[in-house]
Amino acid sequence: MTYLDSLAYLKLSRWQKFIYKLQCFFVAIPRWFATKFKKLGRAFKNFGIKVANNFVDIWQTFKNGSWSTKVSFLVMGFGCFYHKQWLRGAVFLLLETVFILYMVLAGAYWLSLFGTLGTVEQGIKYEENPFRPGELRPVKVEGHDSFKILLYGLLTLFFIIALIYTWRLNVKQSRICDDITRSGKKIKSSKDDLKSLLDNDFHKTLLSLPVAGIVMFTVLPIIFMVLVAFTNYDSAHNGHSNLFTWVGFNNFNSVLTFGSGMQVAFGEILSWTLIWAFFATFSCYFLGMLVAIMINKKGIKIKKFWRTIFVMTIAVPQFISLLYISNLFATNGIVNAGLMKLGWISKPIKFWGDGTLAKIMVLVINVWVGIPYLMLITTGILMNIPADLYESARIDGANAFQQFAKITLPYMLFVTGPYLLTSFVGNINNFNVIYLLTRGGPFNASWGDVGGYVAGDTTILITWLFGITTNNSNYKMASVIGIMIFIVVSVLSLVVFTIMPANKREDDFS
Repeated sequence: MTYLDSLAYLKLSRWQKFIYKLQCFFVAIPRWFATKFKKLGRAFKNFGIKVANNFVDIWQTFKNGSWSTKVSFLVMGFGCFYHKQWLRGAVFLLLETVFILYMVLAGAYWLSLFGTLGTVEQGIKYEENPFRPGELRPVKVEGHDSFKILLYGLLTLFFIIALIYTWRLNVKQSRICDDITRSGKKIKSSKDDLKSLLDNDFHKTLLSLPVAGIVMFTVLPIIFMVLVAFTNYDSAHNGHSNLFTWVGFNNFNSVLTFGSGMQVAFGEILSWTLIWAFFATFSCYFLGMLVAIMINKKGIKIKKFWRTIFVMTIAVPQFISLLYISNLFATNGIVNAGLMKLGWISKPIKFWGDGTLAKIMVLVINVWVGIPYLMLITTGILMNIPADLYESARIDGANAFQQFAKITLPYMLFVTGPYLLTSFVGNINNFNVIYLLTRGGPFNASWGDVGGYVAGDTTILITWLFGITTNNSNYKMASVIGIMIFIVVSVLSLVVFTIMPANKREDDFS
């Protein structure tokens, strides 16, 4: 397409401007992805250069370092001991000692089985009874445990990476001590190190425990979950009586192979998940904004009362309110009974039995749940929009809709842009509304048993993941779906966050 200059753009009609912007948007998508891939390529290149520079620096350190530095390559902390940095030397030496003991006692064993995830299954075997010749007795076989092998093998790999990083610090520290000694300056003592940890480097002291906790309780479980996707871990291969093993990309192939039952189900569920997230986010957003505008309008009395009514829906836990509504609209629920008694219907309406009607119902009920949050958020923003902007707009002849489109909405989008993104991501993973209302139903028998769970018309990815995990312990497919959710959410978040007004037009609202 041909890009227009400012003068040519101004000559376009409103509809032509819209078409032109739409064309620019779709043309910019491949360019945006190309830019991101170039940045990713540069990042890998810079990482490779950094790794190569580290190897060169290690070789130069060994070649030009003192004898104590050379010994530090084998005995961690020796260079620090030589330069009387007792505290640093003790930490380095302690870590190396613990690592060697761990590898000898357990680490090497777990790593040796990590490639197969176990070969000997637990069970019972029969052998001759030494006390009664000719008679067999059952003997329990203490076989391997695939789950423990995967977990402790991963922990061992983390430990090895931590040791390599610490070893690099040890060598680097010894070289720094050599350079300081050659320059004739004084080397920091252990007392100076302790003072630094409570003064200049106090941030390191405070962050060390939280960072360790994040690695152990967040990073490690995420990597473990990702690795499960490359195994056949399910109810038939529980890791104890039946070992599970590596299967490569077979699980991903079953989801992504065109025409397969899993692929069809995944495509349908992903489509509905995105549709659900879009309408659940923007319906609550605009209706909540509308309610806030109506309540804040001049002349409206008892504003606090109206806000209180809406906030009451937040005060009641969703676990109670959504289950109540689910029963309210059931086939034999109060709504159908009341309509039949009034003679408005001759037979019960299947609110949760028809796929299309069930989708409409969950979207409408989600509006009822979500409007109060947006009403509270937008109320504060409305109160902070300068009143002289509206006054100037009225003088220029702008009507109420034009004032909303040109003043209110841009301010709202600027302030609440990050919230919209997090709300959209939250609705992709909104387990409560879907599960408590419909359990993911009505269940679609045409998809068949996908992952050990019959998905339904209102099933979204997170409820599908929950179903195949709890119903059939299909952890491998649950892990695959979890990875797919992460990819979808991360791509959408990057795209939306890049085009968000809060990142491009900050000066217009300051």
